[in-house]
Amino acid sequence: MLAARTDYLSDTGNPEPNVRLIAAAGFSHLHWGHQSMADFIYCPAEIDQIGRWLDELSLKLLDMHGAVGPEKCWYSPREYERLAGVVMVRNRLEMTADLGGGVVIMHVPPPDDRQRWDRMRRSLDDLQADIESTGVRIALENGPMAVIAETLASYPPGRVGLCYDSGHGHLPGADGLTHLEGMKDRLIAVHLHDNDGTGDQHLTPFKGDIDWPRLAGIIAKSSYDKPLSLELAIGPEEDQAAVLAAAFQAGMRLTEMVEQRRR
Repeated sequence: MLAARTDYLSDTGNPEPNVRLIAAAGFSHLHWGHQSMADFIYCPAEIDQIGRWLDELSLKLLDMHGAVGPEKCWYSPREYERLAGVVMVRNRLEMTADLGGGVVIMHVPPPDDRQRWDRMRRSLDDLQADIESTGVRIALENGPMAVIAETLASYPPGRVGLCYDSGHGHLPGADGLTHLEGMKDRLIAVHLHDNDGTGDQHLTPFKGDIDWPRLAGIIAKSSYDKPLSLELAIGPEEDQAAVLAAAFQAGMRLTEMVEQRRR
């Protein structure tokens, strides 16, 4: 089993062609990424259509990338924007539950912006009842790992956890794998892709220089027990079907590495 994120080409526009190509490449699950950077509320008709695609193509929803928009932002210092951002996160929690997924992944503020971190924690407090009622957890995507660890300590693992993005963890100065070692018991989502250490390139695993054996070992010892999820970027000039097919093979290779370490 393996997941791919839907917005590998763009996070706006019609997602249907992406969904069909992901299924054709052999993936069993989707990580829904569309509209993750927009002030966008999904309506029942849109959610119902996504459900029909999943049924038709024998796909399952793994996780969903929640939205942090330019105006509806769950950590905005403007209270009305923060509250609007909470509404948007609530929309994604309910949508994820309706479609059978388990986690909504959220971006976090810059590490030195304490005001926005305080606002985000207020939003997390506001969303606790929604997390409880939907059964869908929120995962904070790695960036400032020390501040994320401090935040996770305030919430139970059954409600809030960590999403480890391997690309973010391999940026200059990030030392993501070392941080992940200390937080592996809170890992509930993954965004797996590669880079050469100079930028967030979203390459297929094994095409950069991330230490995949080490990461596979950490995942194997962690609380993460779901299919792995690839977060790719495919250029408009590339053959999407060919890239997805190669990525599927790489993802299955990585899955086997994790399983071997679990055994």
